[in-house]
Amino acid sequence: MKLSVLILTKNEERNIERAIKSVLSIADEIIVLDSGSTDKTVEIAKNLGTTVFFREFDDYTSQINYGLSLCSGEWIFVLDADEELSKELQENIKRELENPKYECYEVPRRTYYLGRFLNYVWYPEYRKRLFKKGKVRYEGKIHEEVLCQGKVGRLEGDLYHYSYKDLYHQFIKTIDYAKKMAQVMHSQGKKFKLYKLILNPFIIFFKLYFFKFGFLEGTRGFIIAFSGFLYVFLKYAFLYELELKEKYKDKLWL
Repeated sequence: MKLSVLILTKNEERNIERAIKSVLSIADEIIVLDSGSTDKTVEIAKNLGTTVFFREFDDYTSQINYGLSLCSGEWIFVLDADEELSKELQENIKRELENPKYECYEVPRRTYYLGRFLNYVWYPEYRKRLFKKGKVRYEGKIHEEVLCQGKVGRLEGDLYHYSYKDLYHQFIKTIDYAKKMAQVMHSQGKKFKLYKLILNPFIIFFKLYFFKFGFLEGTRGFIIAFSGFLYVFLKYAFLYELELKEKYKDKLWL
């Protein structure tokens, strides 16, 4: 059964070669949908035999749904540019597609963080990535939801995730995601509540550090739990700011 691999890119020259090489042995076609890279991403992708398309980026959901329409395979694997399939996952995908029992498959994602892979917190982050064409659509603006028509199975073998270059990169993204989520919440009519600003950051910290065993990761686990605390705190703080701007829109906002 023909397998298409879809990769979305923009300025991913640091990652794209690793991602593509991890699927060369299992993919019948590799589709790269680029949204305007100014580095060597497109050149590297073409040199590795992929088919590259361009589409101006509006939001992730629209971009990936368009990318799915470009795939000609009966089965599709969605791979982020900062990810890589382990050998075990490659073999399990090939074996499963010889006689598939489900329409969609989740795979466990393991994040590389501050010099080595995590074993507890952020693992396993199961993601629906392999599915029969026409059986999945993506919805949502920030944290997209993968909706599958049919039964969902699980495959063994890690999907390696190289998410952050360093702590600066991590916290810049944390602030950016918090601001975007606040904008989505505001557009949906959700109101700021002081108790959520106070309580919810501590809830996510304790969830990541204790219930997700972040303490077993040492200092790295504490930093991850704090990043969750910061994200939730800023999300509600930005929502509060948006409400103030709307309330005092006729006055000068400094």
